[in-house]
Amino acid sequence: MVFWFNSDRERGRVFADAFARDLPDLPFVMDISERNPDDIRYILTWTVPPDLHRFRNLEVVFSIGAGVDQFKPQTLPPNVMLVRMVEDGIVRMMQEYVTLAVLALHRKLKAYIDQQAEATWLSLPVRQANQQRIGILGLGTLAAAVIERLKPFGFPLAAWSRSERQVENVDCYHGPDGLTLFLARTDILICLLPLTQETEGLLDASLLATLPAGATLIHVGRGAQLDHDALIAALDAGHLSGAVIDVTEPEPLPPEHGFWRHPKIILTPHIASATQPETAARAVIDNIKRHRDGRDPIGLVDRDRGY
Repeated sequence: MVFWFNSDRERGRVFADAFARDLPDLPFVMDISERNPDDIRYILTWTVPPDLHRFRNLEVVFSIGAGVDQFKPQTLPPNVMLVRMVEDGIVRMMQEYVTLAVLALHRKLKAYIDQQAEATWLSLPVRQANQQRIGILGLGTLAAAVIERLKPFGFPLAAWSRSERQVENVDCYHGPDGLTLFLARTDILICLLPLTQETEGLLDASLLATLPAGATLIHVGRGAQLDHDALIAALDAGHLSGAVIDVTEPEPLPPEHGFWRHPKIILTPHIASATQPETAARAVIDNIKRHRDGRDPIGLVDRDRGY
């Protein structure tokens, strides 16, 4: 029984030390060229190795990231578990980024930075937090963590999910009918949805038009969910007043893309959150122990839902 770390060696060294300390009976390898493929039981990777069929005794594939849209259902045997990364480092960084983005939009930071460049001293009108309605698309682990971080500011909070959910002090909406009602009461829209067939292209012209005039967008889901032209059109028309974008399709954007220099967009290069090796190693080790005990790993992906 062998664990194959199929990622960069810098993070691999951190994982190797953790495995040696906490799972000394499980061989940890980064180079499998001299290993019998039949010995591989666990793989940690970002994408599916093209020769996955060689590992006839594979039991679990761990994604090194929180997303699993890069894995296609047909590439994994039905008996192999797919587990997304759920670890404290990813959660903490997403909380930091979304809070930063919310406050930047709420307090018009982009406009003040632009005024500074023009040597303009001018105060702009601002809403109180209790008048700035925040809506979160998604109610997974990251969304729940973001909600907890935003609660102390006093923003009215709402969330939308595919199926019905309840969260204390959060107005929860679900399903297609609930989406329209949710959008109509949202001033700052935060997308934290996984990429699935249902969410690809979701942030289109129709959805953006359903938001109230002057609303803003924070996009930290997946790049393929956002229609770039629709966002630029909504910003240029004045229907939306700003956006913070961390994920795009493609990545990186070409130099001539309209997002780079748009006066109402803050663009970052997919840095909202990243797997932290120390905490990720602990999460994977804990999941292997759960698997050995016959329990489902935390982050086990439902193949039908895609997350």
